[in-house]
Amino acid sequence: MAQNQNTAAALTGTAQGAVLHPGRSADPVPAQPDASSAIKAVPAPSSQNEEVTTNGVGSAHTGTESLDNVEATESAGPVQAESRQRTLRLMLRQCDRVLLMDFDLLAMNDWPDNFSVASARRSRDLWVFSALVAATVFLSGLTGFVPAWVAGGGFGAFVIILLLGIPVVRQIYTSAPSYLDLLIKRQRMMRDARKHAEHLEGDEGLIWQCARMTDFNPALKNSRFSRLLRLSEQKVLPRALSRREHIRLYLIYLLEAEKAYGRVQAAFFEGNQEAIDRGWQKAVAEPESRA
Repeated sequence: MAQNQNTAAALTGTAQGAVLHPGRSADPVPAQPDASSAIKAVPAPSSQNEEVTTNGVGSAHTGTESLDNVEATESAGPVQAESRQRTLRLMLRQCDRVLLMDFDLLAMNDWPDNFSVASARRSRDLWVFSALVAATVFLSGLTGFVPAWVAGGGFGAFVIILLLGIPVVRQIYTSAPSYLDLLIKRQRMMRDARKHAEHLEGDEGLIWQCARMTDFNPALKNSRFSRLLRLSEQKVLPRALSRREHIRLYLIYLLEAEKAYGRVQAAFFEGNQEAIDRGWQKAVAEPESRA
């Protein structure tokens, strides 16, 4: 009976509240966070953020360097354009006398060919031989070797042959020029060509100054022009042009130089227009006065 009451009292006490029994450990108390754990809980800056920051600074430096390069390029552009325009203008000024070239005078299209000269020389030799034969017959009559009437005929033939050699009389029966006329024509044409070359070369020499335009016409680098260039630099070229082949070679060089001059002029005007479009006033070349 007493055991049952104790059991009931124990059950009642358990329902009303917790009862500590001897030998049972206390319930654990929740741990409070300390300062060190709070500090450790704060996340440190990640390497990604550092990279972003570093990249941002590097990008800023790169942008500054790029801006400096652009400014340097923009400042160097007008200087290079001005230098190039000055060089082109100097080329045009030194070689502008090539535009005074007289093609017909240097080409010598009316130059008597060798066949015409040989035919005229053959006619001249025949005329001289006939005159000598007639003179011999006449002189033989004076010495008595031939009859007088033969000597008289020889004298008449001699006079007629001499008259045929006079240019005014010769033009009556033939229009072919004489050998002497062809030689005089050759000499006159050569003299006129040399005088024109002397006018073109001037005091400084023309074609050796035009050699600076080889970048615009590679034909000016041909080795066959080397002697002409050397003589032009020495200012003795006109006196060295003693044959028609020399004049023709000189003409060929002038024609190639004229092509190069046209290309240099086109490049000069194109550079001027580009400088105007970009606003590079210092690079715009103005024509120099020659007063």
